[in-house]
Amino acid sequence: MEVPSAEVLARMPLAQAVLWLWRWVADPEHLDSLFERYRGRCYEKAICFPTMVQLIADALLEHQGSGHQSFQRARQSGELDASLQAAYGKLRRMPIRLSMGLLSESGDRLRAIYPQKVRRTAPPSLQGMNVVTLDGKAIKRVAKRLKKLRGVKGGMLGGRALVAMDFATGLAVAMHADADGHANDVRFVPDLLPEVRQRIPGTRLWLADRQFCDLIQMEYFTAGGDHFLVRYNAKVGFHPDPCRLAQEGIDRQGRRYVEEWGWLGRETHKQRRYVRRITLHRPGEEDVAVVTDLLNSDEYPAEDLLELYLERWGIERMFQQVTEVFGLEALIGGTPEATVFQFAFCLLLYNQIQLVRAYVAEQQARDTETISLEQLYLDVQRELIAWNVVVPTQAAAEYFPKSTATEVRRRVRNLLKAVWTDRWIKSVNRKRRAHQPKAGARTHDCVYRILRGIQSTSKSRSKSKPKDV
Repeated sequence: MEVPSAEVLARMPLAQAVLWLWRWVADPEHLDSLFERYRGRCYEKAICFPTMVQLIADALLEHQGSGHQSFQRARQSGELDASLQAAYGKLRRMPIRLSMGLLSESGDRLRAIYPQKVRRTAPPSLQGMNVVTLDGKAIKRVAKRLKKLRGVKGGMLGGRALVAMDFATGLAVAMHADADGHANDVRFVPDLLPEVRQRIPGTRLWLADRQFCDLIQMEYFTAGGDHFLVRYNAKVGFHPDPCRLAQEGIDRQGRRYVEEWGWLGRETHKQRRYVRRITLHRPGEEDVAVVTDLLNSDEYPAEDLLELYLERWGIERMFQQVTEVFGLEALIGGTPEATVFQFAFCLLLYNQIQLVRAYVAEQQARDTETISLEQLYLDVQRELIAWNVVVPTQAAAEYFPKSTATEVRRRVRNLLKAVWTDRWIKSVNRKRRAHQPKAGARTHDCVYRILRGIQSTSKSRSKSKPKDV
């Protein structure tokens, strides 16, 4: 099969941009190094780690999340010299540490070439800090293929992960995962924060939801001179400072807020902390109260802090897109380890498309948030499928030689400099509706606990909450 003409290849700029990024992220030497450092007791036999990564990439990018299709076609083309059972077995035993390393170290490579011009900036008073958002994700919809899962009622949870997202780029930086889908995200904080600090320099401002409003977690957040902005949890008592009067103000949308200073925790609590609490009153919606160690209201205005905190939903949006757009709804493997690997891979894929969107936005002089990630990804998939049909595998490997970060940045920028369609313009966001829980919500059992004979109870299904202090 001959290589198509340059004219034909030029009609697939999105595919080429993604494949250049993929060559940079999934360089075999890089993946082999990852495997050696994070594999634990896992070993390579018929299927090496770079091959496994490529098989999952093909499943998600070309086959709507079907591992069976990807494995079969790889066997037919000679790329997979092992049985389908061996491929599924390799995925089933994938070490969780390896999945975490794949996201963090490959993510480092993508952040290094993210265009500076389109990075998001925090409100003026907070621009001297690097904002990092934290949130947890349980991996749901595990298929009941394993013998012990057959006949179990309700949904199935795979692994669980706490993820850190860089506010400036919108990219997932790192995650800490566990096989237990009922594990509490909060206990992963001391493991995840050092990984993020290694990758995000300078002073960091940690942004998190109310489950992280815990005096113990605040100790971790403020280590090394960092700061926090966390939604207030009433389980942690707030005791106003009688020597400092509360202040009122109006935010940029005309809503009233109240600022207070005081202590979190009882007077006898060893980790009692002096904080500033800001409560935003939202007519028709739940009020939002946040606490922070940024005490100076002149240096760090309440309007800036509230504006930044209300952007925290971006990480929830990332999880939604990873699930619905990038292939996490159809889980290939049935073990917790397999689900965590696919989750890490979907986050990595999300990061790549975010980077493509950033280069398109840079060339079009647009805000990245005005470009629909979903619509862009549809066209990326379309071109990738066409590319794999018309370009022989060996020719494709030679077409994307090993390159430096500077070369990859230049090639991607050149490929995307004239790429645009109005179909990618994101529709104007309407006001989000308040979440209405469904009556008789579906319960979820945990694969990890069932496989180990640990009984799931209603108590174990609920997240642990900070004690009333």
